[in-house]
Amino acid sequence: MIDFALLSLPIFGVVALGWIAVQTGVAAPGMLDALGAFSFRFALPALVFRLISGQPLGRSFNPLFYGGYLASGSLIFALGFTLSRIFDRRGAAVAGAHATTTMVSNLGFLGPPLVLAFFGQRGAGPLAMAILAEVMVLLSVGGAIMGASRGSGAGIGSFVLRGTVLNPVVSAIMLGAAFAATGIHLPQSLDRFLSFLGSSAGPTALFAVGGALALQRFDRRTAFAAAMMSGTKLVAYPALVWYMLAQVLQLESFWVRVAVLLASLPSAGSTYIFAQRYAADEERVSAAIALSTVVSVASVPFAVWLVRH
Repeated sequence: MIDFALLSLPIFGVVALGWIAVQTGVAAPGMLDALGAFSFRFALPALVFRLISGQPLGRSFNPLFYGGYLASGSLIFALGFTLSRIFDRRGAAVAGAHATTTMVSNLGFLGPPLVLAFFGQRGAGPLAMAILAEVMVLLSVGGAIMGASRGSGAGIGSFVLRGTVLNPVVSAIMLGAAFAATGIHLPQSLDRFLSFLGSSAGPTALFAVGGALALQRFDRRTAFAAAMMSGTKLVAYPALVWYMLAQVLQLESFWVRVAVLLASLPSAGSTYIFAQRYAADEERVSAAIALSTVVSVASVPFAVWLVRH
């Protein structure tokens, strides 16, 4: 357990550095937007594209993994939606926001550095499939529910399209898979450029995550709702993923371990964007993202250690 915690310590250490920098005024909150935009639009796509394009397609993608991971996420989405309707009772838009928060992981910012640290470059394939399942499918469903329930049907399609299909990380996955399928090798100069650009993805993204945490403030009711969503995200989701992939589909241990790591990541900030646009309880969604990120410092290495033993 200590070994796994030490392996993830530098990663969460950068998150802590971002938090300290904003709390002490060394870094202005406006810096976070620039860092997040750089990482999400440039550095992360370069990293993901290089990793996927450099591996044989059959080694990166597993249809059973994708199906099992998507099925698990769908069940957690349904659970989160139902719990919100029972305990919150503020309509389908809020329930859709809560359900999305319990299921969409921070795969873009936290996924690459943690997966590479624990599993090496082979983990890029499962990471890509998890992004396609959670972002392209389930996040789209959540956004559609929020928009339809708020009477914003006219703008749902374009907003979901921009948030999923036109997502730069998703586009990098698709392009990388195309290169891997054709067997085209990148020129050495381009490969070095992508490697240099992609290596900045982890530090900039993690620093921005830590800085965003420093700006969070919430009351007791918000904390209770955030705790429910975070518990579902960090406990129920990885447990269901483990059961689905290890017991039902009986996949190789590598795929199971990576899946559990990905499912145990905290909630993604992209959910807040949808909740804010459709006024779907963005305060509690933001609190759940913050709380799950803080708790994941201990829960992520514990989940990886548990599934390996």
